[in-house]
This record gives sequence, structure tokens and C-alpha cells, in this order.
Amino acid sequence: MAKQISQKTFDDVVRENMAEFDMDANEALQDAIQQFESQGVNLNIIVKDASLYAISEDGEVQHHPVVAAINKLSLALDNSSAASEDINDILKTIQNECDGDPARRNLAATNGAYPILFKALSCYKDVPENLNSVLKSFCALVDGQPDLIDASGIELLISLLKTYQNTPDTLELVIQAIRLNCIMHERNRLQFVNLNLIIILTEMLTMHRLNTTIIKEICICLRALTLDDDVRVPFGRATENAKTMVTEGDALKLIMQLCEEHRNDTSVLAELFLTLSCLAVRDEFCQEVMDRGGVCLIISACQSAVDDKAVVRQALLVLKALAGNDEVKHEIARLGGIELVVAAMNKYQNNAQVSSAACKVLTNITLRNTDNCYKVVECQGHEQIIQVMKIHPTVDKVQQNACMALRNLVSRAKELSECILALGAESLLNDIMKYHKDVADEAKAALRDLGCKVELRELWKGERGTIQ
Repeated sequence: MAKQISQKTFDDVVRENMAEFDMDANEALQDAIQQFESQGVNLNIIVKDASLYAISEDGEVQHHPVVAAINKLSLALDNSSAASEDINDILKTIQNECDGDPARRNLAATNGAYPILFKALSCYKDVPENLNSVLKSFCALVDGQPDLIDASGIELLISLLKTYQNTPDTLELVIQAIRLNCIMHERNRLQFVNLNLIIILTEMLTMHRLNTTIIKEICICLRALTLDDDVRVPFGRATENAKTMVTEGDALKLIMQLCEEHRNDTSVLAELFLTLSCLAVRDEFCQEVMDRGGVCLIISACQSAVDDKAVVRQALLVLKALAGNDEVKHEIARLGGIELVVAAMNKYQNNAQVSSAACKVLTNITLRNTDNCYKVVECQGHEQIIQVMKIHPTVDKVQQNACMALRNLVSRAKELSECILALGAESLLNDIMKYHKDVADEAKAALRDLGCKVELRELWKGERGTIQ
């Protein structure tokens, strides 16, 4: 593990270089960076800006701008006569310093920014003109730092969510703040969910069904609750949260209605499709989407927005999720979904993400369904799979999903192997085994089912010792 140092330690070394070796700020900064990196110190969260090491006229060391702004805000909050404009200016400085720079965000956090901004949220929770400025600074601070918030902060955000549910500008910022505190933090997600966040958000989808900005922000926040991205916990509650959205929040019905209402707005449609794919986590949920006409809606909307790469990719991800249900497989094929997927692969074959998503759909749609295997080959889907493998030889995800698609095409329809092998599939799969070690198992499975020569190694024979 790389060593870490504090901002103060780094600053002291820079100033020591300037004082003892008569270096200018740039020389001193570069020398300090070189010193610490040679010692294996990680400087990713250290602010490295030569302009910050100037000495004031009275000889005092100047604070970093974000630290100075935090100190000013603390004093202003204690001063009841402080002007709103002054406080907003200070908040804007904090926001600008934290936006886009993890090092400055970390510096702000280590200098007590969270408790001061929490105090500001509490002070101005009934003053919208100041509250929005506080929320913007708060979002900039917690972006990538969800550990900062505590139980009181979570409760305050839920309270603000309820209070400003009819004030779109403020509501958008509150939802954004909640979402940022849920990413990569299972404990925060659990606390928000326990405070009924899911039901509140799904109800707001109905309330603000005409406000595209709020719809998109709610969708992103709901998806954050379905993540399993916190390595500090053995398992998360992503699936349980998705189930709650569907069973208690009726999210499937709501999202499909919104897809119909906003089918001409591709930016909204992309967010809705992606959210729908996160909710289709159970067989009965996939069935419900189909029963409500969702498969027809998705295919129709994708055909209408085929020139929008984002919508196409999200539609493919939804179809992939829904195709886990055997009945949905038949429905997708019946409605021309296979032709749509192959056409999307052809149109966006140079895009790795679309190619990968399309291969995932073909993998799921051909699993345990021989008729669909023949249909894919009839539509030249096998040719498109081989083509994207050639176009993206270094992209593991494309290679992996393509291998799985080829394997499923022939696992129950061996007679299709000949037309696939004629395209040079064997050499491509052997290259994958050679250059993509993480995808070797998928490539080996495809070679085996295509009837090619493949070396199968017995990793363990039941004897004492280690696996080779």
C-alpha cells in the first residue's frame, strides 16, 4: 500500500525548500513532489499549486483558498448580521474549489468542511435563496467522499426532500446530494432506505412526471440504491432495494408510463431504460414488464431513436435484463428484437459499449432457445459478432460477451458451427486465450462447443496440494 502524508507535511517541505535553499515556488514544489514520490508516497490527494505558497506582506503564511473560505463561512455563521450575499460568495468559493478536484475536496474535508456545511444547511433550511448555495457546495464536497456524512446529515437531507418536494430547483439539489452520499457506501444507502427514501422518490416520479430534469435525477438516485459497490461489506442489499422499488413503489408501472410519455425525449428515455434494466432482477418482474407491453414499447422506442447511441445502448441493456425470462425471449424475437439488435451492432460496430451490450442480448436471447439461435444466424448476427471481435481486439468486455454469444448459438444447434467457423472464429478464439487471460474460460467454452480442438486441464484431482 502506498504511503500517505498530510497536506501540512507537504506544504512544510515546499516552504522549507523555499526558505533554506532559496528556491522559487515552482522549483520548491517540483523538488518536494520528486522527494515524496521517490519514497513511494501517493500524492493524489495533495494540492500541488505553486501560487499557494506566496508569503503575505506581513510575513504570514497564507491559507489555501478552500481552507480560508471554510474559516470565513464558520465565522459568518456565528455572526447573525452577516449579509446573505457575502455568505453566498463564500459558498461559491468552496464549491469552485471542490468541483472537479479530489485533492481540494479532501483538503476541505480534513479542515472541517462537513460540520460547517451541515451547520449552514441547518441554519438556512428555511431560506431557499441561501439553501441552494449551501446544497451546491455540499454536493461538491461529498462527491467521492460519502464517509463524511453522519446520521444527522442523512436525516436532514430526508427532511429537506419532504419540505421542498414542490420546489424543483431545490429538490434537484437535495436528490443529487442524497445520490452522491449513496455511491460506494452501503451503510448510507441502508439508512436512507430505512427512512423511506424509495417510496418518497417513486411518489415524486408521479408528482413531477412533466419535469424531465427531476425525472432524470430521481432515476439516477434510484439506480444508486441498486449498486453493490462498497468493498467494505461482504454483501449489499442491491437486489432487495430493487425489489422494494417494484413491489412497494410500483416503479415498473411508473417508469413504463414515463417511457411512453417521454418517448420523443431521448435523454429522458435513456435514463428510464437504464433504470428499468436495474429493476428487472427477478423473473416475475421481467414477466410483468412484458405483460404491461414493455417489450413492445422498448423495441418501438429504440427503432424510433436508432440514431441516438445512448438510447440504443440503454435499450439493449434493458432487453438483456428482460431476456433472462424465457417467455420474454420469445416475445423479443416475435416483435423483431433480434433484427433490431443485429442492426444496432452493424450501425455502431465501432463503439465498444454498444457492441458489448448487443452481444449480451444475443447471449441471453439464445440461451435455451434453439429457434432464436437460427433466427440470429438468419439475420447475419453471427457475422456481426465476429466483426466486433475483429474491430475491438483489445477490449475484454467485447471479447468476453462475444465468446458467450457464440457459445450459446451452437450449444444446442451444432449444425450452426460450420457457418461460424467459416468466418475465422477459431483463430480469433485462440488469440483471445493467448492475449486475454481473464476471458480464457469463455473462449475455451466457445471453442469446445464449436467442436474445435481445445486443451482442457484438470485443475484439481482430489489430492492434497495446491491447484496449479
